[in-house]
Amino acid sequence: MPLLWILFIVVILVMFLASFIKILNEYERGVVFRLGRVIKAKGPGIIVLIPVIDRMVKISLRLVAMDVPPQDIITKDNVSVKVNAVIYFRVMDAVKAIIAVEDYLYATSQLAQTTLRNVCGQADLDELLSSREKINNKIQEILDNQTDPWGIKVSMVETKHIDLPQEMQRSMAKQAEAERERRAKIINAEGEFQASKKLAEAANIIGQHPVTLQLRYLQTLSEISTENSSTILFPVPIDMLTPFINKEKK
Repeated sequence: MPLLWILFIVVILVMFLASFIKILNEYERGVVFRLGRVIKAKGPGIIVLIPVIDRMVKISLRLVAMDVPPQDIITKDNVSVKVNAVIYFRVMDAVKAIIAVEDYLYATSQLAQTTLRNVCGQADLDELLSSREKINNKIQEILDNQTDPWGIKVSMVETKHIDLPQEMQRSMAKQAEAERERRAKIINAEGEFQASKKLAEAANIIGQHPVTLQLRYLQTLSEISTENSSTILFPVPIDMLTPFINKEKK
């Protein structure tokens, strides 16, 4: 019987010691309340509390990646889209995160959702698709300013996916195809223009120096003579025979 009492007393002492001795990890802090008033944030390591008088709230200082669920947004040009994002933040002041807001995780999530809707609703669809970095920076700046009194630092915001209606996707595909065709026609026209300029320059040179035409003619004959697969009848220009005819007449 005395042995049972000793074991009972030992268990009570262990539970009593565990109630006022806490061990915090490197990434944790403990906000200590003494009779309802904040003393300070302690940790990491061993924290000794006064039983009944002290109460500790543990909080993590690690970076938190929070998903922002898809939000129904109407852009500035009246297009209905769904946008979701992810925000990265961490607690910088454990005391403010506990006493300035009831639940800093829930509050940050709700603030991120409303800010995402407001910022994206002020942008056109083209800006929303092409200027994501600008929109991300704007959301990050607003969230960081709003959560600063809570002791929270928002380091980054990234929009993950923009869900467009099917009609808008088909319209954008047609627009992209038309743009590609326009560029192809412009490139083709520029090529034709450059080729015509070169031909005009060649014509001017031949007009000033007719002998070049004969040299080109001889070069063409030389190129054709290398091919033995076919027989080609090539008329000889009368200009090439004129010197011989004049000599015969003399």
